[in-house]
Amino acid sequence: MADSIVAQKAFQFAIRIVKLYMFLKEQKQEYVLAKQLLRSGTSIGANTAEAVAAQSKPDFIHKLHIALKEARETNYWLRLLHAVGLIESAAFNSIYADCIELQKMLSSIILTSKKNKP
Repeated sequence: MADSIVAQKAFQFAIRIVKLYMFLKEQKQEYVLAKQLLRSGTSIGANTAEAVAAQSKPDFIHKLHIALKEARETNYWLRLLHAVGLIESAAFNSIYADCIELQKMLSSIILTSKKNKP
């Protein structure tokens, strides 16, 4: 899973989130919402990485559930920042699409893992 597509995408997404955080902080002088976005957006990849070292299939599923919850939270912060005009539409549409893609991938892996439980 460390070299899986979802792990790679989550890592690349985290890089985009860090860059967006830096932009919001430096250019828009937004600190509180930007920090929330940074925490949830980078946590997706961290929890996906933790799933690699899961001690059992239930632990694996649990860690991916946490990653999915963080992706949903990130989705919220992105929509909020866009709605108040802190993220322009072009940038929002791109990063939001990536967030939705991660949510779908994580959901699919969770469902498949639950079906294949011993």
